[in-house]
Amino acid sequence: MTPRDNELGGFLRASRSRVEPADAGLAGGVSGRRVRGLRREEVAVLAGVSADYYARLEQGRERNPSAQVIGALGHALRLAPEAREHLFRLAGLNPRLGPDSPRDLVHPSLLRLLDAFPHAAAYVLGPAFDVLAANAVADALLSPFGTERNMPRILFTHPRAKAVFVDWELLRRSTVYALRLNAGRFPNDAGITGLVAELGDVSTEFSALWADHDVAGLTRAFKVFVHPEVGRVELTYQTFDVVDAPGQLLLVGNPEPGSRSEEALTYLASMAQPS
Repeated sequence: MTPRDNELGGFLRASRSRVEPADAGLAGGVSGRRVRGLRREEVAVLAGVSADYYARLEQGRERNPSAQVIGALGHALRLAPEAREHLFRLAGLNPRLGPDSPRDLVHPSLLRLLDAFPHAAAYVLGPAFDVLAANAVADALLSPFGTERNMPRILFTHPRAKAVFVDWELLRRSTVYALRLNAGRFPNDAGITGLVAELGDVSTEFSALWADHDVAGLTRAFKVFVHPEVGRVELTYQTFDVVDAPGQLLLVGNPEPGSRSEEALTYLASMAQPS
């Protein structure tokens, strides 16, 4: 088999060589590694597929991966949108079958609804609790976490999570139990499978909570943030199922009227307005 016959495998090998283990949330750094980047087994764990299956993909012995698997590999390899599209094409899949951005998974009418809450933090979560879309206030509230928009990954791996979320331990526990509930509802969701494998590999706390086998939905909740720009923000969250998109949730966090938290959100909203 010539290199041209296996361009998918070549692209996967080159892509994993460019990902540092620490950037993928893997412990151990580069000590003892003979080559740069991620090992095959590590990519497989991050993508939620077997090591044997991933090896066959790289070697060109597996020629019909699903869109879900390719999407999970694109995330595991931290590919930019253009590179992800290229990966889909090399796999013989139309990249339009995978969304160009998380917001493309959210119905336009729901996107417009987010902006109907100008003084509340409103966002849409996917089955693996990725923030698929958010209004300006929610974006500003989550800004301490940079470009990371997966809530379990933030809670278990981001260095600022404990400082931002006052009820950090409680929030981590409730999020894991809700994620396990979704894992039962959507057993073939590659995003959930990959996330559970990833966090189980890097966080003993996540593994312990996952092993509890407790399940609970995300319901009405009181959350307290400590934002670097506005300080303490107290919000009461309501959660709504998106009926025409199973697994999606709309969360709306409101402050108490007349409170300092309301003033803080008003300030965040004003800062988010284009100048």
